[in-house]
Amino acid sequence: QVQLVESGGGLVQPGGSLRLSCAANGMPTSIYDMGWYRQAPGKQRELVASMTTSGTTNYADSVKGRFTISRDNAKNTVYLQMNSLTPGDTAVYYCNAHRGIFNYWGQGTQVTVSS
Repeated sequence: QVQLVESGGGLVQPGGSLRLSCAANGMPTSIYDMGWYRQAPGKQRELVASMTTSGTTNYADSVKGRFTISRDNAKNTVYLQMNSLTPGDTAVYYCNAHRGIFNYWGQGTQVTVSS
């Protein structure tokens, strides 16, 4: 049974940093394209960052230069380092694993940026 478990969310002040983790159980992250999405209240879920199996990354324009996606296949874990956070980054962040017809989501972790 495949399970993606996010952690690392929380409340942070504007300008602060957080690192999200996504631990994958029951699947090897090395053969999946991995991504982070977020959904703010009243908005659609949007792609934040993604990384292919070959290491190619893609970022939403709104987070370029501030967020970094990385993966440790030995630990079956994907990370999202978030710096210079703003209130606009407040959302539930979801981990995603995609390979062909297979598409898995985590349960999400809340990130709140507020003073």
